[in-house]
Amino acid sequence: MYKQKVWTIHPIGLASLLLSGIILLFLFSLSLGAVPMSGAEVWQALWRQGDPTYQTILWQLRMPRALLAQLVGAALGMAGALLQGMLGNGLADPYLLGISAGAGLAAVGLLTLGEWTSWVPLAAWVGGLLTTLLVYGLARTRAGLAVERLILAGVAVSALFGAISSTLLLMADDRVQVALTWLIGSLSGRGWPEVQTAGLYILVGLGLGWGQARALNLLGLGEEMAVSLGIPLARTRVAIGLVAALLAAAAVSVGGLIGFVGLVVPHMVRQGVGSDHRWLLPLSALAGAGLLGSADILARLGAVELPVGVVTALMGAPFFGWLLQRQERGL
Repeated sequence: MYKQKVWTIHPIGLASLLLSGIILLFLFSLSLGAVPMSGAEVWQALWRQGDPTYQTILWQLRMPRALLAQLVGAALGMAGALLQGMLGNGLADPYLLGISAGAGLAAVGLLTLGEWTSWVPLAAWVGGLLTTLLVYGLARTRAGLAVERLILAGVAVSALFGAISSTLLLMADDRVQVALTWLIGSLSGRGWPEVQTAGLYILVGLGLGWGQARALNLLGLGEEMAVSLGIPLARTRVAIGLVAALLAAAAVSVGGLIGFVGLVVPHMVRQGVGSDHRWLLPLSALAGAGLLGSADILARLGAVELPVGVVTALMGAPFFGWLLQRQERGL
């Protein structure tokens, strides 16, 4: 079980801080790249004035990538908050439950075949949803859904699908690089088609996810109390799981396997505003957008661009370890 809040900050204050940070990160991201642009040049290009080359770079390359980073981060942040709230376990996230592995296997299958690559986003989404149903089926017992079985089933399915994906990569010769890049998690080369493909699903998923706030708050009171207050446990958990799968699969379909956002972000937000999901869910989406926007900027600062999935792992793993130690000491 996760701890209640440690710091105290009003949710509206935190939302204002996150929104301000996201806007600043977005503008900074537009100026960053192989062709550096000053603030004045970015401003002119935004209004389609000045050097036509800068306008093309900003509108066709940097803006869709920056938007996609925010969308993918928001989706992963809220997906993690939904799963952690549904299971009452702070270690739950789309990766641990196998959702990302299922989406990844479907995508790797198409990438290694070298055909139908335009169907990768849809295949990843379907793979994520089918994996959710598979894990749920494995975890379900006559007495209902057991959280421990759900996590164990997710770990087992994730390991199985990871092994199959690795086998496909070994057989894929010259297409390995493309598939590996996707598996590590990357936003390089993404444009407006990816924003349009995933954006609608993510925005719908964010709205549906926020709509589960009351049910998650009642689940947090305990199963018996939730049932006595009129919550159908099985149906509610399936609904929350499907929304989380929709968000995670939509993010994976365009960004690849980007870890730690769904795991770390809800922890960070919960420490500040507590476990009221009316605030936790939207703030996790905002914090996820900010975290992945920051990671994408860091990925592009070096001489060689890093996959953003590597950056989130480098940022998220130490922070999560520190957070666990802090909670263990009761700080």
